[in-house]
Amino acid sequence: MSFVKVQVHGACGTIVINRPEKRNAISRNMLADLTQALGDLYLERRVRAVILTGAGTTFCAGMDLSEIHASQQENDSHRQWGEDSRQFLELITDLLQFPKPLIAAVAGPAVGGGAGLVLGCDLVIASPTANFGLPEPRRGIVAGIVAPLLAFRVGGGQAARLLLNSETIEAAEAHRIGVYHEIVAEDKNWARSVEVANQCARGAPEALQLTRRLLYETIAGQLETQLAAGAAASATARTTEAANEGISAFLEKREPKWK
Repeated sequence: MSFVKVQVHGACGTIVINRPEKRNAISRNMLADLTQALGDLYLERRVRAVILTGAGTTFCAGMDLSEIHASQQENDSHRQWGEDSRQFLELITDLLQFPKPLIAAVAGPAVGGGAGLVLGCDLVIASPTANFGLPEPRRGIVAGIVAPLLAFRVGGGQAARLLLNSETIEAAEAHRIGVYHEIVAEDKNWARSVEVANQCARGAPEALQLTRRLLYETIAGQLETQLAAGAAASATARTTEAANEGISAFLEKREPKWK
């Protein structure tokens, strides 16, 4: 079963995160599906811009913590956590290096790994319900891969505020600090995202690809090092007692008891 839908309408491609019953939480299978979807739309010559969105009322609730929790009970959990971080890093890198403009249509919360997907896109069209946050420290884990992306987008000061406070902010505040580019009414979010994608698609394909490559290469050297370090930190954090307690507390709907 695929957790991602891919659609093509003229020059616009769409990737829909399709796991609404789990608030579009990112499972291991979904990571593979998203990577495959990007590859398919990269090869689709008629597609000149791509929209990333989520099914239902949540854009993406982040990594599937129930899957992570189950892995904590396995003998090879450390290897699996390293592989999980590698796969998420690969997906984020694919987003950053994708040669066509990426537009995130965000209706509903984007938190944790879902925030990372937003930050991997060029332009973000959000609805008023599109809360944004990085709650990882309250789960005993680290947003290692997302942190460098956030610092690049909004600066170190705002990134520290969101990462250290585990703060979830409303869409208007996310727009004010530069995470979101536009806020539009819920019922107009999709139409506006398509409009923006079509505006991008009117550019010459070669010019768009070269421009996007230039934008990436401007930051690539430092960012790639930071992302790799972040992936290692993320994997290491999952091996701790704090991670076991934080994730257990979240799944059991209680406050964690830190030692």
